[in-house]
Amino acid sequence: MCGIVGLYLKNKALESQLGALFEPMLIAMTDRGPDSAGFAIYGDEVADDSIKLTLRHADENYDWAALAEKAQTELNTGVEWFKNSKVAVFKIQTSAAIAEAFVAEAAPDVLILSAGQSIEILKEVGLPENIAETFSLKGMKGSHIIGHTRMATESAVTMEGSHPFSTGMDLCLVHNGSLSNHNRLREELKREGIVFETENDSEVAAGYLTWRLQQGDSLNEALTNSLKDLDGFFTFTVGTRDGFAVMRDPIACKPAVMAETDDYVAMASEYQALTTLPGIENARIWEPEPATIYVWERNSQEGAK
Repeated sequence: MCGIVGLYLKNKALESQLGALFEPMLIAMTDRGPDSAGFAIYGDEVADDSIKLTLRHADENYDWAALAEKAQTELNTGVEWFKNSKVAVFKIQTSAAIAEAFVAEAAPDVLILSAGQSIEILKEVGLPENIAETFSLKGMKGSHIIGHTRMATESAVTMEGSHPFSTGMDLCLVHNGSLSNHNRLREELKREGIVFETENDSEVAAGYLTWRLQQGDSLNEALTNSLKDLDGFFTFTVGTRDGFAVMRDPIACKPAVMAETDDYVAMASEYQALTTLPGIENARIWEPEPATIYVWERNSQEGAK
């Protein structure tokens, strides 16, 4: 059992409050996932000629300044960075491929949690309340955010096994459920070049979406194909640069509830996670339909397929 929460702001005036609005939503899912928690927040975008990497090292005293200086020298480009607990966000004026290759060569013990123009993924082992405090979630700003609380069932309790999982540039996945064919699918995806860090079945779902997107699928097409290729019970929430998508399996075994007002769209595994949102008493509330893809993004309307 796990908990999923997401918040997409239609009203830009609320973007300075994103973290404060989202923190109680995440903490409300503690009973569904006390082992670890994490979130992907979107905002503070870099220019199209730059890349933003979320990096993590197990040592909280890791010398990020030295790594930034090395990147600036070897890549001959501008580098901005800031630290947040064991994580650092690097903004580098270069391509994703060059930046990721540099990190792999210069700091092989540093884990890349996410890459894109907007996304930052932050996650750790522990209670959601403690993780929110560790990363100062309450003070964060942005346009949208998705989060997850984990009760481990398929694999060990580790930071690597916590959610969200990166699925590509500015893309990530959180998952509540259990996949029955993840072992076979993991081996198939390995042969396609997908790399896995854990035995977590949710990472297989993330790897599957990564592979489909690499094959040229749109996000909607990748999710549609997942309904055919993934066996089991699941609710997925997928973060994108411009918004998020929600999809349940054909049986809709795992709970999910949506809420929409003029100011925001929110989703959660349980309604109680939405009760602190402003205007929730007047929101349109509904349960997502089985095998239906819901998408909210900037400059577009809800999409269902």
